[in-house]
Amino acid sequence: MNTRPAIESSNHPVALSACFNQDATCFAVGLNTGFCIFNSEPCQLRVTRDFKAGIAHVAMLGKANYIAIIGGGTHPKFPPNRITIWDDAKQRPVITIPVLSTIRSVRLSRSFIVIALHNSIHVYNFKSTPDVWAVFETADNPLGLCCLGEKRLAFPGRTRGQVQLVELGTKNLSIIPAHSGALVAIAVSRDEKTMATASETGTLVRVFATSNCARIAELRRGVDHATVFDVKISPGGMMVAVTSDKSTLHVFDVSHPSKPSISSATNSNRRLNSTGSMRGGSPAAEESQKWGLLGKIPLLPRVFSDVYSFASAHFEIGDEALYGATSPLNSPEGGFRAPKGVIGWTSDESIIVVGAGRDGRWEKFVIVEGDDGKRVCVREGWKRYLGAG
Repeated sequence: MNTRPAIESSNHPVALSACFNQDATCFAVGLNTGFCIFNSEPCQLRVTRDFKAGIAHVAMLGKANYIAIIGGGTHPKFPPNRITIWDDAKQRPVITIPVLSTIRSVRLSRSFIVIALHNSIHVYNFKSTPDVWAVFETADNPLGLCCLGEKRLAFPGRTRGQVQLVELGTKNLSIIPAHSGALVAIAVSRDEKTMATASETGTLVRVFATSNCARIAELRRGVDHATVFDVKISPGGMMVAVTSDKSTLHVFDVSHPSKPSISSATNSNRRLNSTGSMRGGSPAAEESQKWGLLGKIPLLPRVFSDVYSFASAHFEIGDEALYGATSPLNSPEGGFRAPKGVIGWTSDESIIVVGAGRDGRWEKFVIVEGDDGKRVCVREGWKRYLGAG
């Protein structure tokens, strides 16, 4: 007898997951009835596939036809311990990879298929008959944290709070002690030169150089505990966006190992007044240092000297319950946590935030200069992409 509560109605699609492709030009949504793919900007439906059964997770390879899918929901299309590579041009599965336990997430590149399990990462060569390239043990990873680029792979370490960073060309592995608490977000920049992390505490985001694993920034989201939903680095690698259950999107300036900081560039290019003199100092420095002169006083708590966001904006979480919020996405119990605040940078000035659940929302934010000359983040538009009224 099935005594589990229903988590979706049969007459309306429910988004079980949402995930951007590598350059955030598209996002894929796993539904209780199949999956669909949208263009990010503007939000337009590209592909929809009705399986009349649940897909818990979808991962795209660029804009190519290959899509990795995992079954989920109360009536899964595929077993939760099997990856299916779907060829949408042929509209059929072309590769299947069974594993021994529930899959938390999957990532694709042109060379590899990476499967995240609760306590391990399995890397396969991407070919018609995939073979195992490597297996890495991890601490508990119920969220399936994993970042796959062309040159590097990042995922939780064996000890909570640590990150393992693998160079795919050499298999060299580095261990980065990022946080004391369990990780909830890992992001690698598109040039793969920087990495950002957040922990279950939700107050700090740390940024590291991937070349030598040195910490290059510590960003304070806030002083109160929060559940961080997502962290992403901008295409140029000079900003970090963070969302949390506070329903706030924060945007920070960060240093880049091989580029001048935005604060330096802004200061050197500050607009001239009519006499040709520079107006004002570094706005990024002024905005990121919330406490001003207090931050320069020795021996004060670190909160006074931390780097704060230069802009923030409200995004919608909705008031629907997060069914099975304490359970992993593909738990055997059938519960799931509808992801919210999933970030995609479509440019260095444009951020898309999407959320799953019954109230599947797309929101666009832009970074512009305000009336006072400081940068602000404003919402430019929003849409319920599932067509709910």
